[in-house]
Amino acid sequence: MSRGFLDPTRVVPDHRIAGMVTYPLDEVLLTTLVGVVCGADDWEEIEEVATGALDWLRAFLPFENGIATAQTLRKIFRLLDPAALEQGFAAWAASMRPLSREVIAVDGKTSRGSRQSDGTGALHLVSAYATEAGLVLGQRAVDGKSNEITAIPELLDKLNIKGTIISIDAMGTQKAIAARIVEKGADYVLALKGNQSSLHDDAKLFFADPVCAATCACENVLDVGHGRIEERLCHAADASWLAERHPEWKGLRSLAAITAKRIDKKTGAESLETRFYISSLPPDPKALLDAVRAHWGIENNLHWTLDVIFDEDRCQTRKDHAPRNFAIIRHVAFNILKADDSKGSMHRKRVRASINPDFRTKLFAA
Repeated sequence: MSRGFLDPTRVVPDHRIAGMVTYPLDEVLLTTLVGVVCGADDWEEIEEVATGALDWLRAFLPFENGIATAQTLRKIFRLLDPAALEQGFAAWAASMRPLSREVIAVDGKTSRGSRQSDGTGALHLVSAYATEAGLVLGQRAVDGKSNEITAIPELLDKLNIKGTIISIDAMGTQKAIAARIVEKGADYVLALKGNQSSLHDDAKLFFADPVCAATCACENVLDVGHGRIEERLCHAADASWLAERHPEWKGLRSLAAITAKRIDKKTGAESLETRFYISSLPPDPKALLDAVRAHWGIENNLHWTLDVIFDEDRCQTRKDHAPRNFAIIRHVAFNILKADDSKGSMHRKRVRASINPDFRTKLFAA
């Protein structure tokens, strides 16, 4: 069996006293990972699952002293260097599948259950998600949503994004971030809101002008499902004039307006919303619409799964580095389960992994 994730994590230092370690770090990481893959959402459940799977685990590692207790796992994860664990994760994720010309969505999520008793300190992670592959590529912890601006370049610097398309919501629409993306050989699609008021106003005025709007290429998509009808119309324009007005935006080539009209099939209620985007891609409305739509995969797939399937928001791991390290393990488990081509939801796969050693072997061998 392949050791998979464990090999890149050799970069994680073990600060315990040499010669007094009962449970080696690789065994601790494997114990935790197997527990989470098999449906465990806290340390006690991880201990329970791993104890039942001890014979199976010994196919990977010796486990001469058995399974570490929940208390021991908790203490070790509080002390682990999360930056080193993130580095190991990124190296492992990069080895899973070479990235093609796909959209990598970058967005943040707060783990509400990690909030301290005084109301502060909830873990906020910015993640990079390969929308076509359905895999988390890396993450970076920040103090709060406002600090995503500094975290996003640091996250992108850890990844090989050459040839991909980076999509970020309005918080990450920053000149330095756009420049970093272009310098690394990638393209960007960035949302515009009030935080870039000058760009936003220029875009709004451009598309409001009938003469300018008439020069745009258009793409229209109609979706029916989930109890509603949604029509999305994308107007795309060459942004050379905008790049001249704002030369600090490196690589700027196109401007897009995407209008979403939603009709509730039951009540008939309608909503209409227009959002604006800048991009280093050519003004191809289909490509821009596809990129924006792909971006929401990080919300609809990754974040939803972490909340609903992994119950992340109710996880009470709070002290020291434990929340951040445990979040990385959840991302590893997500990737392992997502990469499996078996039928069934991720919830069912977690159940199957807990009761079927052969299926569990299939997951980890891959």
